[in-house]
Amino acid sequence: MTRAAAGTLVLIVGVAAARVVDADTAAHAKIPTYTADARAARMGDGESPFVRRAPGGQGPRRAPAARPSPAVLTERHGAVAAEHPQAAEIGGEILRRGGNAVDAAIATAYAVCVLNASSCGIGGGGFMLIQDASGTVYALDYREAAPALAHRNLYRHDDTVLAELARRGPLAVAVPGEVAGLEAARVRFARLSRTELLAPAIALARDGFPIGAHLAAEIAGNAGALAGTPALARLFLHDDGSPRREGEPVQFPALAATLAAVAAAGADGFYRGSVAAAIAHTVDGSGGILTADDLAKYRPQWRTPLHVRYRGFEVFTMPPPSSGGVLLEMLNVLAHDDLAALGARSPAYLHLLAEAMKDGFADRARWYGDPAFTTVPVAQLTSDAYGRALRARIRPDAVLPPSRYGTAPDSGTTHVSVVDDGGMAVACTTTINTAFGAMLMDEESGVILNNEMDDFAIAPGVPNTFGLIGGEANAVAAGKRPLSSMTPVMARSGSPRAGEPPPELLAVGGSGGPLIISATLQTLLGLIDFGLDARAAVAAPRIHDQWEPARLGVEAGIDEGARAELARRGHDVRVMPFAGAVEAATYRDGRFDAAGDPRKSGGAVTR
Repeated sequence: MTRAAAGTLVLIVGVAAARVVDADTAAHAKIPTYTADARAARMGDGESPFVRRAPGGQGPRRAPAARPSPAVLTERHGAVAAEHPQAAEIGGEILRRGGNAVDAAIATAYAVCVLNASSCGIGGGGFMLIQDASGTVYALDYREAAPALAHRNLYRHDDTVLAELARRGPLAVAVPGEVAGLEAARVRFARLSRTELLAPAIALARDGFPIGAHLAAEIAGNAGALAGTPALARLFLHDDGSPRREGEPVQFPALAATLAAVAAAGADGFYRGSVAAAIAHTVDGSGGILTADDLAKYRPQWRTPLHVRYRGFEVFTMPPPSSGGVLLEMLNVLAHDDLAALGARSPAYLHLLAEAMKDGFADRARWYGDPAFTTVPVAQLTSDAYGRALRARIRPDAVLPPSRYGTAPDSGTTHVSVVDDGGMAVACTTTINTAFGAMLMDEESGVILNNEMDDFAIAPGVPNTFGLIGGEANAVAAGKRPLSSMTPVMARSGSPRAGEPPPELLAVGGSGGPLIISATLQTLLGLIDFGLDARAAVAAPRIHDQWEPARLGVEAGIDEGARAELARRGHDVRVMPFAGAVEAATYRDGRFDAAGDPRKSGGAVTR
């Protein structure tokens, strides 16, 4: 999920030259041993109370960019942010050894999915946004897909909706896309060999590593479900059923062997042969519908990124089935208000932000799905004119009825952000959905399988695990890719210069189900509107409103006075314990900067 002049959002289509690259090409090699130690809205005849003009009447102001925090080293190779410090270090080392942003993103993605095995892995899928050295932006979709035997009534029995079957167990498993996607990116853009990029992840899985804070919390929070899955219990629980704790060593030898097979044979090492047969056997034996043929037929897709202008920045994101367009719609609603003048924690700003979120999420529920199966009017939904219309409806002192948000225009997850000194950048989000995915692991391959079928609208009005509802556009169908909240974003100002970064380059994305959209939006606003550095933008307190259910989540950092004023305006305010996790990597003023979200024990390095 670009801009012409400050405060004006213009949708530009066809930015990337999209051609499909065969993901199954590369030489076989021996695996080395390597251990990584803003619109001027009107309310009647008066100017909107949200709008404050910059001196000289030039429109909403953009705060000057902050320099990176002193604690962040700034050197020449680039910056990497990930949801585990060791994974970020691995990405930084890849940059130091001559790899580019795509090399670093691939190595980091494989590594973090070992280190945070509850959140992502080769049993899942994702999206990757890539800017090459010439400034061209590409969108790679390797989202999971429904098996060939899936159908719209898969989770219904007579008049009963069996929602739990889409959330845990064999019928929750969609065809994984992770390996195919990372290999497609490597073939097209990477400098280093596949074996070099997988070596750190193989070493971590084979030799073991101390369990980090996030994985330990996920093990403890899911100990009961893990105990009911012997293959997972043997990895994450002690013999007495107690959860393994932070700092305890853990090894994934079967997964190491599977990663080695991928290093040797590329995508074929996963989608064909013994690994594919083992995965299909496990799912079939457990009562699922994923087959070896589903795996063999999976292909990633190169898509045309969405593109708008916002406050002097070109903003790029993934098209459907990602939710990138939802974020762009929200930006359009906010584009002509002076957010910096309102103040980042003011009730006026937070109310406006929450209302923009509701519009975006309402349209997500009504319109978004796999573009191969449904027409998503994304050009209209992300247009400046539509953003202006939505903004004109927002009341400064009250919320609207739920049916007034959005409209039909007439016509477990992890993220990696990388920028390098050659002008390349990557925003990559990957997932197995909720913690430990389907709670199903193929013990022979060590692959923890996703539960992405829960991201479909399994029945009208029936929410998924995250409380999101959907419509016909996101109904279950064979081969269809479920709508995703993943929203990798890239923004740049100034003209791209071949072989070097533009004056400002931002790569942002996050994890946390629907929280991804709101968290990524607010981090981007922090970087652009409020002039924060990466660390401050990522750490700033956030809010979240996804339209349904009708409640406004706020982090504890939003003060009680602001909460009370938001409640007075009609919001059902609830303090939320987690607001998503965001990773940001930036290049500004000749300096690299990066931040991993402390909410998920993230890490970042510059090289």
